[in-house]
Amino acid sequence: MCNFNSLDTESKSFIHLFMKKAAENIGGENFLLSLIEAMRSKKPNPLILKEKKVSSNHSSIEWNKIIFKDKVDLIRELLLYHTDTTNATNILNLESAKKKKKVLNLIRTFTSVEFFVTPQNKNDGMGFSFKAFDEKSSDEAIINPIFIAMFFCSAEFTKKALKYEIQG
Repeated sequence: MCNFNSLDTESKSFIHLFMKKAAENIGGENFLLSLIEAMRSKKPNPLILKEKKVSSNHSSIEWNKIIFKDKVDLIRELLLYHTDTTNATNILNLESAKKKKKVLNLIRTFTSVEFFVTPQNKNDGMGFSFKAFDEKSSDEAIINPIFIAMFFCSAEFTKKALKYEIQG
């Protein structure tokens, strides 16, 4: 998922449009990229911070629930497991019942989590928000590519998304 060039055209377009709009809503592309760099500096992953917040000089992201390391590790494992596909993948499409139960618990954990990105200066924009999953039903769950881009991919991924030109 974190290889922008390997994504299909629809995914590239979606991520491009969202990132462009997100950047506009917090003051520009450089503000978004500096926030992602600030997030990458938090080790092992910003999701497990007790403060539930990461700030850069111009913007910040916060969320409403503490996430534990085992959940972050499971997301990484799912991303690796589904790395061979370029389209949105149903993460509940697993053969192991034990693994499926872990993924269902992950989904329950993230259902109530929302991420809010706000600029430090209110004149820079109104900010934006997103959730970890795009679609969720009893037998389907798809990880939001924006969530993956913000928390698991490099700033280089976002740079490519911002520069992408939609075809047609």
